[in-house]
Amino acid sequence: MKIKTLSAIAAMLVSTPFVAVADEADKDANLVVNGEVELVTRAPAPAHLEGAVDEVISGWLFRTSETQSLQMDDFDNPGMIFVDQAMDDWGTAVGSEGKSCADCHGAVEDSMEGVRAVYPKWNETAGEVRTVAQMINECRTDRMGADALGYTSAAMARMEALISMQSRGMPVNVAIDGPAQETWEWGKELYYTRTGQLQMSCANCHEDNYGNNIRADHLSQGQINGFPVYRLKNAKLTTPHGRFKGCVRDTRAETYGTGSDAFVALELYVASRGNGLSVEGVSVRN
Repeated sequence: MKIKTLSAIAAMLVSTPFVAVADEADKDANLVVNGEVELVTRAPAPAHLEGAVDEVISGWLFRTSETQSLQMDDFDNPGMIFVDQAMDDWGTAVGSEGKSCADCHGAVEDSMEGVRAVYPKWNETAGEVRTVAQMINECRTDRMGADALGYTSAAMARMEALISMQSRGMPVNVAIDGPAQETWEWGKELYYTRTGQLQMSCANCHEDNYGNNIRADHLSQGQINGFPVYRLKNAKLTTPHGRFKGCVRDTRAETYGTGSDAFVALELYVASRGNGLSVEGVSVRN
């Protein structure tokens, strides 16, 4: 099959307009968790998205009403069991130093408050942009004498989820200037570069066609303010790099490695596209 034919098929998959979402979900719904924590799911687009989109929208608004409701109550949210497991991890001593996360950082709700809202961010000591996952592994290897966690492993995903929960409701505010700008620019280039047999970029789906149908689902803007997410189709938590890998695979391209410099740059750029939206902690998606 020729590439142009594959591209035509891909285009046919995104054929239904955004108004169709209203048949399955309330696209004007308000996300209030546990009846008390109101999250911002729509915000004016940050200045660096001028000419791309006027408004940034959480993936929660693209889900069915049933899926939306799962995230509105921590008791119903299937991702919360992994947060509970991570709380046990937080207090468990590991490695040659016999230390736990709590030994250095204290209570997670105090020391990790606001962290997720500003990551990825420039790390002056390392001289590069670092993600939450990279900082977790730095603590394990350099301070605890423990093995690094697999970048998209279950143990890493639940620890990221626990840390994200401490910023729930805070606005995403990822810095893209100063020393981080070069990495951000690279991430932007990756976002708009067509790859694979289908010759598609991130933007083709999440900027040009958000709200349209792709197979039996609706394309979102691809915001990562809710990551790690509990994906119903996989029955587990998914991290940003795990999702990036899946998206690149779907374009029939050779993917970058999880934790690679390229994916770190892409995470920085994609995170910045959600500036102004609330950190959702553990979100629920299809």
